[in-house]
Parts: sequence; C-alpha cells; structure tokens
Amino acid sequence: MYDIKNIRSLFPMLKNKKMQGKNLVFLDNASTTFKPQSVIDAVVNYYSNETSNSHRGDYDLCYNMDVKINDVRNNVANFVKCNPNEVVFTSGDTMSLNTIAYGYGLKFLKPGDEIILTEAEHASNMLPWFKVAKITGAKIVYIELDENLKITVENFKKVISKNTKIVSIAHIGNILGYINPIEEIAAICHSFGAILVLDGAQSVPHIETNFKKWDVDFLTFSGHKMCGPTGIGCLIGKYELLIKMDSFITGGGMNVTFDKNGHVEELLPPAKFEAGTLDLAGISGLNEAINLLTSIGMDEISKHDKELHDYAVKKLENNPNIIIYNKDTDTGILTFNVKGVFPQDEATLLNSKGIAVRSGQHCAKAFTKLCENNATVRMSTYLYTSIEDIDAFVDALINGGDILDAYFA
Repeated sequence: MYDIKNIRSLFPMLKNKKMQGKNLVFLDNASTTFKPQSVIDAVVNYYSNETSNSHRGDYDLCYNMDVKINDVRNNVANFVKCNPNEVVFTSGDTMSLNTIAYGYGLKFLKPGDEIILTEAEHASNMLPWFKVAKITGAKIVYIELDENLKITVENFKKVISKNTKIVSIAHIGNILGYINPIEEIAAICHSFGAILVLDGAQSVPHIETNFKKWDVDFLTFSGHKMCGPTGIGCLIGKYELLIKMDSFITGGGMNVTFDKNGHVEELLPPAKFEAGTLDLAGISGLNEAINLLTSIGMDEISKHDKELHDYAVKKLENNPNIIIYNKDTDTGILTFNVKGVFPQDEATLLNSKGIAVRSGQHCAKAFTKLCENNATVRMSTYLYTSIEDIDAFVDALINGGDILDAYFA
C-alpha cells in the first residue's frame, strides 16, 4: 500500500509552505524534486560532524570519508545494477554527458562518422554533441519520430548505418514522458559496432534501472531529480569503455604521478574522472535519497506516477479548451496547452492559485513538431504528489479565471 500521507510528512517543503498565499502544489518534478529530511540531515551532518577532504589526509576524518565514498558508490551500483568501479561521481547529468562527449567522442570520432540523436533531446544531450561533431567533422543524424512523436525501433533502423559510432538518447523524454525501447535499440547499436549513451535524467528517478540487463554503454543522471541534493550526479560506464576514454577534467586526485616534463600517469576509473574535491556533502545526501527510493520501491513509484497521470487525463480529456499531447504516456508527465492562452500566461495563472508547473520549450528547443508555437505547459508528478494535488491543479486549470486576474491581482 502506497502511504502517501507518511511519505509527504518526510518533506519539509510540503509542510505549511505557501505560494501566492495558497497551499503549495508542486508539479514541476521533472525539473527538480523536494528533499526529505534525511537528505537534508545527511548534508548538514557532513558540514557539522564529518568535514574533511578525501584521499588527502592520514587522519580519521579523511579515512572515514574515503570509506563513505566507497559505500555510496556501492549503493549507487546496487541501485542501477552495475559494478561499483563503473560509477563516476559528477556534478550531474549535464557534466556526465559532457564527460562522455569530450572524453569518448572527441577521442574516437573522425570525419564522416555519425552521431544519432532525436530532435526532442534536452540541451544537455544535444549541445555537447554539436560541439564535438564540429571539432571532429562527424555528422549529426536524427531519428524521425512517428506520428505520435515516439521513437520506434523501425525508424531507428532507418537511420543507423556503418558510419554510426554513437547513439545518444533519453530513456524517458522530458517533454512527453514516453519510455523509449532501450534494450532493442542497444542490441541494434552493437550489431553496427556503435555505442549507446542513455540520458537517464527522467528515468532513473522514476522507474527500475538495470544497466547490465539493458546493455547500454553509458548512463547518466542527476541527484536533484531523485530527492537528492543539487550539484551531484553520476556517470555509469562499462568499465572497458571508461578505460579507453580520456579524462575530461584533470587535476588532483586523478593521477598517480606527473613530472615537470608533462608526463602524467592517471589513476584507473572511476578515480580517473574525479579530479579535484568531490561534492562530499552531495554524495552523503545522494546516499540517503537512494535509500528512500529503495525503501519505497521503484515499481511503486512508477505505478504511482502513472496513476496520477491517468487520473489527470480522465479529468481533463473531455474539456474542449484543453489540448493534451501525451494521453498515453506511462509516466507522470502531462503536457498540454489551453486553447487561446500562451503557455507562460497559463503557468502564471496557475501560480496565482499556488500551483507550480513548467512552461516553455523545456530545454528542448530543437523540438518543433509538437505544436504551433513550440511551447507547452508541463505538469509532472513524483512520489509525494497526491490525488489532492491533481484535484487542485485540475480545478485551477478549469475554473482558474482570467489571466489578467493573475497579473494585476
């Protein structure tokens, strides 16, 4: 049984928080998530009781931090089903994708090679590849989405070729929330000798992750989208690929030795990619976030998201003024527009009712096939979202009044 009342009680942001004088209804969870008290306590505890660096001191505090990093690395590995030495701590999804693009792509791509993306990718999974393609002479190729704006295996087969070296796509898109057929795509990639980079920013927090079973080559995600702190995330990579690729950032903590002549001997992965001082407070908080998600169960979380999405669709689908773009998604993302209302105006109106949603292009500015102005309103749920939140959202959407009331109240 999903005890939503008990779960909500763990989050300080949900206790008597107001927005525009109304009870806060937070429905922008695809952007970031609230933090439970256990995560906050872990971060504070680092600064209050555990402060030290790692790998740099012959004293207890430093040794204890080294042990904690290893423990959290093991926890991450268990959570996503990979080996601990395949877990690299980064600042988040964006840094992880850049590390792959510059560490692997820049090293191995050459003129005439192809990188496959979709037009619906987040900026974090497009802009690094744009730059690397420009530097190396590689070419960007796009998977054509079907009439429902989904990736299909058939359309993927149409674009992959002997020139394809890298395929980089989101597991769950952050606009429409569709779950892409990753295992089939991975198998096709490998049959052509290409690697698959999986942007898991929207999937790792919401569905069961199995890096080994899916047989993807790289996986990236951010802690702040899964109840963890900002500024911490992970790059998961097959160890043989981490060995081959270049380090993206160099400095202290990632080398065995170096000399004044520029000779550098790097440590083995994952340390090779963890130059400088890691976000140790963030690692502590991420650990607690994973513990919370594990205790609830990822199947329960994904089921809860789906139920809320379907409940909202049922309440809204017969309203002639509301255009829903993803009625059939299996996740908690609902993307819509109100006829005759600019998306940002609608989000402002909802804000005046205490409801936080996202409007605009959702960092996917190359995605121009969804609607006329390329902008939408996005409602997204998470493990602490309640039926009452959805009821308040629907009521404000249908009975919210005039947008001018929000601007001039």
